[in-house]
Amino acid sequence: MFLSDPPENDAVHALYEASRLEDGYVTNFLRVWGWRPDVFCAFREMRTSLASRTTLSEREIAVLNATTASRLGDGYCSIAWGSRLAKLTTPAVAASLLRAEEQPPLSGRETALMHWAAAMLADPNATTRKSVESLKSAGLDEQEIFDATLLVAFRLAFSTVNDALGATPDRGLVEAAPAEVTASVTYGRSLATSSE
Repeated sequence: MFLSDPPENDAVHALYEASRLEDGYVTNFLRVWGWRPDVFCAFREMRTSLASRTTLSEREIAVLNATTASRLGDGYCSIAWGSRLAKLTTPAVAASLLRAEEQPPLSGRETALMHWAAAMLADPNATTRKSVESLKSAGLDEQEIFDATLLVAFRLAFSTVNDALGATPDRGLVEAAPAEVTASVTYGRSLATSSE
C-alpha cells in the first residue's frame, strides 16, 4: 500500500474489528479505505442495497463483478469475485471468464451481462441502443439493465481506489481461492506476503 495505515480512531477501529470478525484479519483494501471509514460505509451500504433489491441473480452479479475486475486488470477483486463465481458455477467457468475467453460456459443472460460489462470498461461512450437491445433480447428488463450498469460502475470505482493506492491481494484470500482462479489472474498487483 502506498499510504501509511490511517491514524487509529473509533471509526477505523470499528472497521478493522469487523474485518477481523469476518475474515480473521484486516484486509488490505480496508487499510486503504480506513482513511475515510464514513465514505467506505456509505459506499458499502449503497452496493448492499442495490444487490439486495435487484432481480439479477447472485451468479449474474458475480459475472458482472468478475468481468469488470478482470477487464480492468484488478487482480485483487478478480480473485475475490472469481472465487465467488467458482462457488456458484465451477472453478473452470470462473477461470474462463477471468482469462477473457470469448465464450465461457455461461447462460444467455450471463453472457450478455459479461459483454455489457466489457463494453462499459472498453468505452462507455461507444455503447449504443443496439447494445441495450441485445441485453433485452437476452431476457433482461430495463430495471435489471440499470442495476447491472450501477454494479459495474461501483466495482470500477472501488477497484480504481484500491489499485491506484497499491492494495495487494490478501494472503488469506489467495490461499482460499481455487487454484484455477489464481492461475488465471496473471495481472494486477503482486500477491501480499502477509496480513495481520
